Amino acid sequence: MASSLTCAGIVWAFLSFLCAATSCVGFFMPYWLLGSQLEKSVSFGTFRRCSYPVRDESRQTTVMVEQCGRYASFQAIPSAEWRICTVVTGLGCGLLLLVALTALMGCCVSELISRTVGRVAGGIQFLGGLLIGSGCALYPLGWDSEEVRQTCGNLSNQFELGTCHIGWAYYCTGGGAAAAMLVCTWLACFSGKKQKQYPY
Repeated sequence: MASSLTCAGIVWAFLSFLCAATSCVGFFMPYWLLGSQLEKSVSFGTFRRCSYPVRDESRQTTVMVEQCGRYASFQAIPSAEWRICTVVTGLGCGLLLLVALTALMGCCVSELISRTVGRVAGGIQFLGGLLIGSGCALYPLGWDSEEVRQTCGNLSNQFELGTCHIGWAYYCTGGGAAAAMLVCTWLACFSGKKQKQYPY
């Protein structure tokens, strides 16, 4: 199999896939914000949540259902900031994944990635990382929602955690995006081989 990538390009392809996978896994997992409610662990993502209170009418009390799942609808996401964060971060993850899969195909297909295509792919990765970074920056603006305040000891506010703390999925998402923006974008500039000129 012929490759259209240089040695730096092969490193770029695998690092791009690693960054995209890290960001996508972090985005999908509901462990961005961790806290507790009714002595049970509660965690939030941008569009998912683990453990939620339900009113038990037979016992006239509130109980915690210890399950993870998506919100019932897009409008059910606790704040407008988290809805924007979900869309922006999802788009960024999609761009990173698209470039990573194209780069991996470049390992096997000759003349798929030229120097120009590599640079354009690097620009797309930079944009994807920027979108994810924007989503991560927007996320703390939703900490003042009622659901989060109940979980964080009624002390949380925008950019104030209260009794909660940041979870590993937030760091994965942001770290993958930062590596894609800083390292992968730079490597993409050296990824493609110079195209052969065919006389016709």
